[in-house]
Amino acid sequence: MSAQPAFAVAPVTHRRVLGIALPIAVSNAAVPLLGAVDTAVVGRLGAVEVGAVGLGAIVLAFIFGLFNFLRMSTTGLVAQATGAGDHAEAGAHLLRALVLGLGIGAALILGQALIFRLAMGLSPASEAVEATARLYLGIRIWGVPATVAIYAITGWLIGVARTRAVLVLQLGMNLFNAGLSILFVLGFGWGVAGCATATLIAEYFGLGVGLWLARHALERAWREARSAARLFARDRVARLVRVNGDIMLRSLLLQLSFASFIFLSAAEGDLQLAANQVLMQLIELTAFALDGFAFAAEALVGQAVGARRPDTVRRATLLSTQWGVAGALAMSVVFLLFGGALIDLLTTLPELREAARAYLPWVIAFPLVGILAWMLDGVFIGATLTGEMRKAMLVAAAGYALCVAVSMPLIGNGGLWLSLLVLNALRGVMMARWYPQAEAAART
Repeated sequence: MSAQPAFAVAPVTHRRVLGIALPIAVSNAAVPLLGAVDTAVVGRLGAVEVGAVGLGAIVLAFIFGLFNFLRMSTTGLVAQATGAGDHAEAGAHLLRALVLGLGIGAALILGQALIFRLAMGLSPASEAVEATARLYLGIRIWGVPATVAIYAITGWLIGVARTRAVLVLQLGMNLFNAGLSILFVLGFGWGVAGCATATLIAEYFGLGVGLWLARHALERAWREARSAARLFARDRVARLVRVNGDIMLRSLLLQLSFASFIFLSAAEGDLQLAANQVLMQLIELTAFALDGFAFAAEALVGQAVGARRPDTVRRATLLSTQWGVAGALAMSVVFLLFGGALIDLLTTLPELREAARAYLPWVIAFPLVGILAWMLDGVFIGATLTGEMRKAMLVAAAGYALCVAVSMPLIGNGGLWLSLLVLNALRGVMMARWYPQAEAAART
């Protein structure tokens, strides 16, 4: 295929990378802090209620994590359309993703009985906790269409590099949720139902804010398409399905790998399971801190691919990765110097603190080992090299399983942590081998 002409694209600078990354970092830091309000409110109700909300949250987190592919695919497709100067198509990508997201949400509502049965069948919770968790989930499930649609809107906002709007959306939704939780649970005494209802309302409030932020793009897309038949043309829908399918499989394998880490931890005893869960909070903190740089790569690489500028793809990759590596180094230093203090904040049990400290060196190494995979995820999402992401994840998952089988009998829990590092290292190495395809995508 002959190369298409390059379009003008804004220069990629350190300031531009940080302008995209920092609002995401602030948003990521604020969300769990505001989520602590919900935890504090529910914590006043009783052990059954706390356990039920926790169980329901795990079920929903798995669902939402699985369908987060819609955010990633939308970012890559929108960024490329924006780089090509086709703003109507960027809006059309969002409209298609919204329809897909709402359809997924509706399907999950229809299948809620089966989902709840499977979830409760896997849980050893008491009858009281299970009944209350079903109440919580029965309300929250109606918010799934809004949440999945918000993934699409967030992807669009990142693709057009409007990450400050992402910050506004996330903060607004979570502040609204926190306020309603306090009102419904503590003010009206609605208990778990009040907590679930507050989140449900906040999810649709967030969807409303997101649609308002994207209103001009959606109007333009519909106006220029002129018909649903053109907007949902077979070739464009097929591309959307292919990209989403690849990312969904990759995300499923990644989630199963991390879930198996927790399940396998149980084989090492209750204390080791608890210690690993404490340390996983530090891993999540790392992801929150570094996500912004990967998102910057998604937007900047995607726009460069759309503009047919392989040189800009390379510069966007280098600059965003430089900041990602700097952030990873900073996180490792923080864990080296203050890891013990962070563990002490997460638990007051002396034996649990000691068990977690024994495996802290693995957490210190984690950001430096994982940063290549995280940044190349961003690059490949921007270039929509989703097939390569899927293949890299397949190789990494196989390597993880092999490492678990070999190392756990030899060094126990240390082998489990080693396997987690191998998972991320293999992802990075495999994608690095295929990186030239990202620049090639900007030439065709």
